Amino acid sequence: MKKEDCIFCKIISGDIPSNTIYENSEFKVIMDIAPASKGHVLIIPKEHYANIYDIDVETAGRLFQLATVVARALKKALNCDGMNILQNNGLIAGQTVFHFHMHLIPRYEGDTVTVKWEEHSMEAADMEQLRKEICDAL
Repeated sequence: MKKEDCIFCKIISGDIPSNTIYENSEFKVIMDIAPASKGHVLIIPKEHYANIYDIDVETAGRLFQLATVVARALKKALNCDGMNILQNNGLIAGQTVFHFHMHLIPRYEGDTVTVKWEEHSMEAADMEQLRKEICDAL
């Protein structure tokens, strides 16, 4: 299913050109046009899913399998020191294109990429209550 106003759907259909590094019947892997670091790529399912809440688990599993292969290729080609695998869901989480996609961001010693949060603590009883709520939701 293609959404007419989705930039990634337009890239997948070829209406907008991309620097594609891999493509199969289900996914397209492209260079990010505004990379956080050298070699930053996006893995995009060809089917339109708005976010992780919409994508089926089988497709998500195959996407992560592909991410493993692409990450190894990036490591081999770029000799990067590390890799961030990032996937945002919802505006508050930093999602700017509402078509599920995964970022693979090679990391290099001394780069300026930041993926950081402030750590918080929880009381044991609150943690246990939260754990139970999440388990019940599963």
